[in-house]
Amino acid sequence: MEQSGTSTRLADAVQGLTSELVSALRSGGPFGLAGSVPGAGGPEAADKLTLAAVRVVGADAVLPNVLRHTPPEPDDLAVFSGAVHAYPPPADASPTSTWSHWAMNRTLLRLRGTPDAARPGTPGHNGSSGHSFGHSSGHDTEPRAAWLDGASWQSLTHQLAVLAPLAVPGGDCAVTRVARGRPADVARGFVRAVRRRDWLQAAGAGRWLALLDGVPDTLGLENGLAFVAQMGSADPRVLLQVEAARLMRTGAPV
Repeated sequence: MEQSGTSTRLADAVQGLTSELVSALRSGGPFGLAGSVPGAGGPEAADKLTLAAVRVVGADAVLPNVLRHTPPEPDDLAVFSGAVHAYPPPADASPTSTWSHWAMNRTLLRLRGTPDAARPGTPGHNGSSGHSFGHSSGHDTEPRAAWLDGASWQSLTHQLAVLAPLAVPGGDCAVTRVARGRPADVARGFVRAVRRRDWLQAAGAGRWLALLDGVPDTLGLENGLAFVAQMGSADPRVLLQVEAARLMRTGAPV
C-alpha cells in the first residue's frame, strides 16, 4: 500500500509539473521550477518526491528557460541540479534512461554557463563536433547510439518519442544525427502513431519533425499537431510536446 501511495504521489507531482510547463510555454510568462512541484519551495525544501518528479520529466523540466535562452533562478537551478545528481543511471540502465540523464546533465551545464558546455566544436565521445549544445569533456561524455543503427522506422519513432527532450534547437548529438538522416521514417512513424491513437508517441515524433529538414510536404505537420493536441488534451505530457513543437516551428523566441 505504501508503495502504491508513493507511486500515486509521484504521478501527481509529475502531472502537476508538466501542466505548469505547458502553461508557461503557452503564455510566455515566467516559470519557476522550485515552485512548480508541491513541496519544492527552494533547494532546502526539495524533497525526494520533488527531485524524482523532475527526473521523470527530464531536461524538459527547464524547457521554458532553454527555448527562451533565459537563465533560471538560483533556486530553480539548484532543484534541477539536485535531480540530476540524485538519480544517476545505474550501470545496467537502458539506453533511453542513459540518454535522458545525459540530456539533463548537458542542459544543466549549459544553464550554468559552463564554458565547455557552450563552446561549439568541443569533441564528444564519438569525436564529432557539437553546436550550441557542445560537449563537456570529462563531465558530459556522450553515450553511444549504436542501438539505433538499423532500427526499423517503428522502433526508431518509439525511441525518439521517449527521447523527445533531446529535440531542441542546436541540440546536436548522436541521436539527433540519426533523426536527421531519417526524416521520412519519423514522418511515417508519426502517421502510424496518430492512426493507433498513441497521442504521446505522436506528439514526441511531431516535436522531432519540427526540427528536421526533409520532412515530406504532404505530411501536414501543423494540422497533425493540432489534431494530436485536441485528441490528447487530457494528458499534459502530450500538450508539452506539442507546445514545444509549435514554438520551434514558428520561431517564437527559441
